Amino acid sequence: MKISTKGRYALRLMLDLALNNTGEYITIKTIAARQEISEKYLEQIISLLNRAGFVRSIRGAQGGYRLAKDPKEYTVGMILRLTEGSLAPIDCLEEELSECPRNSGCVTRDVWKELYDAICGVVDRITLQDLVDKQQALIPYDFSI
Repeated sequence: MKISTKGRYALRLMLDLALNNTGEYITIKTIAARQEISEKYLEQIISLLNRAGFVRSIRGAQGGYRLAKDPKEYTVGMILRLTEGSLAPIDCLEEELSECPRNSGCVTRDVWKELYDAICGVVDRITLQDLVDKQQALIPYDFSI
């Protein structure tokens, strides 16, 4: 399984909104400049996030985007599933067990299931707030007055 740029950029976009969460709306132009990502591509991604209710938007001169909820309410898994679809490494993990004709004798399915469970265990545990905390820990303290 490989996460596309769409999924990676959506996570970066959401992290940018969380890191700059002052209650003000942030323009795509500002996010694109900070993240060094095409505005056009971010517009497509933000549209998806907006339709899903992950962000709120306002149009006009003072318009832009902000998170719809607190950063601790979003997991990496939620964002990736929205942009990537299923995170299952093989199709038969998305189907009911009875739908796969090889299910009863397929021992390799156990490997893929264990991999899928591990992936979900990571992405469903890490919140956007966790990423904010990690990012802020990387920023050196500014003691200037």
